[in-house]
Amino acid sequence: MSAEFLLAAAALLPFFGSAVAAVLPRNARTTAALLAGVVTLASLGCIAALYPQVAGGGTVVQRIDWLPTLGVAFVFRLDGLSWLFAVLVLAIGALVVLYARYYMAPDDPVPRLFAFFLGFVGAMLGIVLSGNLIQLVVFWELTSVFSFLLIGYWYDNPSARDGARMALTITALGGLCLLAGTVILGRIVGSYDLAVVLASGDAIRSSPLYLPAVLLILMAALTKSAQFPFHVWLPRAMAAPTPISAYLHSATMVKAGIFLMIRLWPVLSGTDAWYWIVGSAGMATMLVGAWSAIFQHDLKGLLAYSTISHLGLITLLLGLDSPLAVVAAIFHTVNHATFKASLFMAAGIIDHETGTRDMRRLSGLWRAMPYTATLAMVAAAAMAGVPLLNGFLSKEMFLSEAVDNLGEHPLHLALPVLATLASAFTVLYSLRFIRQAFFGPPPHDLPKAPHEPPRYMRLPIELLVFACVAIGLVPNLTIGPALESAVRAVFGDAAPAYDLAIWHGVNAPLAMSVGALAGGVALYVSFGRRINSNPRGGPWLMDRLDGGWLFERGMSGLVHGARRIEVVLGATRLQGQLRALFLVALAASVAAAFGAGFFAMPGATLSPAPLAGIDPVFALLWFVGAACAVGAARRAKYHRLSAVMLTSGAGLVGSLTFVWLSAPDLAMTQLLVEVVTGVLLLLGLRWLPKRKQEIPAPAAEKARARRRRITDFGIATAFGAGLAGLAYAVMTRPAPEGIARWFVDEAYPQAGGRNVVNVLLVDFRAFDTLGEISVLGVVGLTVFALLRRFRPAADSLERPKQQLRQEAADHAHEHREVGDTAADTMLIPGVVMTWLFPFVVVLALHLFLRGHDLPGGGFAAGIALSIAFVLQYMACGAEWVEERLRIRPIAWIGVGLLVAVLSGAVPWLFGNPFLTASFQYAELPILGKIPLASAVAFDLGVVVLVVGATVLMLVALARQSLRRQREASTEAAAETQA
Repeated sequence: MSAEFLLAAAALLPFFGSAVAAVLPRNARTTAALLAGVVTLASLGCIAALYPQVAGGGTVVQRIDWLPTLGVAFVFRLDGLSWLFAVLVLAIGALVVLYARYYMAPDDPVPRLFAFFLGFVGAMLGIVLSGNLIQLVVFWELTSVFSFLLIGYWYDNPSARDGARMALTITALGGLCLLAGTVILGRIVGSYDLAVVLASGDAIRSSPLYLPAVLLILMAALTKSAQFPFHVWLPRAMAAPTPISAYLHSATMVKAGIFLMIRLWPVLSGTDAWYWIVGSAGMATMLVGAWSAIFQHDLKGLLAYSTISHLGLITLLLGLDSPLAVVAAIFHTVNHATFKASLFMAAGIIDHETGTRDMRRLSGLWRAMPYTATLAMVAAAAMAGVPLLNGFLSKEMFLSEAVDNLGEHPLHLALPVLATLASAFTVLYSLRFIRQAFFGPPPHDLPKAPHEPPRYMRLPIELLVFACVAIGLVPNLTIGPALESAVRAVFGDAAPAYDLAIWHGVNAPLAMSVGALAGGVALYVSFGRRINSNPRGGPWLMDRLDGGWLFERGMSGLVHGARRIEVVLGATRLQGQLRALFLVALAASVAAAFGAGFFAMPGATLSPAPLAGIDPVFALLWFVGAACAVGAARRAKYHRLSAVMLTSGAGLVGSLTFVWLSAPDLAMTQLLVEVVTGVLLLLGLRWLPKRKQEIPAPAAEKARARRRRITDFGIATAFGAGLAGLAYAVMTRPAPEGIARWFVDEAYPQAGGRNVVNVLLVDFRAFDTLGEISVLGVVGLTVFALLRRFRPAADSLERPKQQLRQEAADHAHEHREVGDTAADTMLIPGVVMTWLFPFVVVLALHLFLRGHDLPGGGFAAGIALSIAFVLQYMACGAEWVEERLRIRPIAWIGVGLLVAVLSGAVPWLFGNPFLTASFQYAELPILGKIPLASAVAFDLGVVVLVVGATVLMLVALARQSLRRQREASTEAAAETQA
């Protein structure tokens, strides 16, 4: 297999796995875990196989065309840096899958967890492997969405819902900033291709747009990586299941911002703006996170704030404008992922086996859980920077940079002291974690009796701790080659020289490290008891900096402000909103005409060219249409049924107009749409409140209403006259040279179809059609969701007068049952409509098969097939139809969209862009010669989705009657019992 295929497979496999996991049954815990593990390991294998191509500074690029004529493509790009991050994402992801299999309870919907998890894995891989900035933004926002779903997995827990909402709000805001920043960056460079951007550092830094670009991009990175003051979302995200916390908040989501800053470091760093923003944010985050971690009583809370602190350390390194600091940042990113993931898993085991994470209730777990305790202590020691572990090496590099970067900048002057202080805090909270959880008297009054976890639940921690020890003892043999490839990917031939040796002699960084270790121990001995007895569990001197409270206050302020704006600018009546909309549109069109100098152009005139002649029959046709439109507007207020009929009459005139102008395809579609919409409108009108001819109101109110109607009439007249005049002017002038002739000439040679309209929809502009049917599906689902909670007005629940008269006639004849008159009335129409069903289905099939060469196509076939179902509902009622036809319109919508997307994705397998069509004709028995264009598969998806969306709206309206019948039956039963 080629390197490009392996790269694309690694990036896309998690999304396919996520789709499969989503359809597994709720209790398929082992199957879902096995699926997630196989998918993650398969992607990891693909990435690992590509290491030889990137080890020497090479790059693997896979380009999948999406819209080639616009230069839009999926670009996956693998170099040493993205390889290292991809291995982190997948390797720790595989370990988390194994751990989650034993952590999650049997009654939890585990397949849903793994569906979200694999989606998040795919989104993270998309970030690190993207070769296009816009593509990176898309995957960036996907991580926010999937993290929201994962954090809120236990949605019945209010803390989980609040944490998910906070994380989504803050990180999605950063995503919007990233989109704006990348657009500016692309404007500076002239391309969104990552390789081009990375080669344009001087042009970017010298551009006047550099400052807004760097501010927006850093906003995204700092929010995603929980940097001060945006760090408040991370502790609240601890409401997620522990496997998710171990993954999102150690190796993946919080590292996305770090990756972005490392990736763009060569082109954005080296300026005062970068130094002050990144360095200051990193320094503040490192200190605030470390200080807050000291006072946490919850094990996951301590680890959350320690994660914030270490992320601040990495960010600070990236802000120092030193190549060696970037090397240290990359190295510590790997080290932090290993020891922090193992610590989160250890905290989860303690919670799983004891029933609590409160360190005030835990003690002496060494006796009951010696293996877990040993593993957790080694990982905590790595976090504290104890020698011979991986955390010590990257911390030494950090302290070395703190000393070597002494300069005139205030941040440089304070850096050695603050770095040593933060390291001492790290030792303090690491020691507190070990001492409170594993030593002291035996635990008592725990929800569960503590014991060791299952063997394979502990295995991921063992592997991660082994990595901490192996990197700490032999760094050049373990992490050295991968780190060198990553550094070379960032700096190219200008990569700095560095040394991963364990011993560098007695020097200032070693003295600072020893001082931090001794200071941390001394601080714990001096203040440990007071810290443990702190009732609030929050940091001293920071009681008022409650991130959750500040966030909620900010959100409340935004909501209150939005409501004030709505009161000032909004309208409680639909008429007012429409009035404002039409006036703005009218003013904008006039302003655009004046602004473009339309009236000042030579030869410009307000009067169009004279018509050569008007056919009196065509004029009469349009006179009828105009009369229907005016009549519908006049009757709409009090006589809705006649207004709907008149509106349908105007639509029929439009259909006949298309026939007159030799557009049979449009005429057919218009006619079919008028039939379906007319029926749906009639069904909807049944449940609207009644309108009264006279409503008691004061004279002043009536006068105000009259003025409002006159104003609305004037606006409507001006708007309609303007559109009519514009249309008249366009149609009476020579058409400009456009692309219409190209479509006519190329429809058959390139798409194998003679029906240009249908070829345009399913081939040349198929991407537009895909968006349109997606919108149609969303509309159908929205109507269904709204009508499920719709309760008609009280006066519309009364039975219609026609039904009352029919029942009175039945009561007047002693040999007739109630309902016989209604049944007799619908007998012949019912039989006719029932027997029409197969004929309409055949008509829909005929329209579908002929649509590539003759008037028809997927949309017309879908509407025709919908009419077949509409007839059955009208003839026999909802209950009769649904008992005999098992219609699942929501599934039809999903299948239709899936078929359309898959028909567009198949060309990728043959190296062609998305939705590339091919065609061939075949002779079939009975049917004769039919086109076998691949666009027919896309058209089939259109048919299925149109039927699903239309029938879903029909079902939603029809079931209002069923609900009324059930309510009436319930009321009658209650009266009988009374």
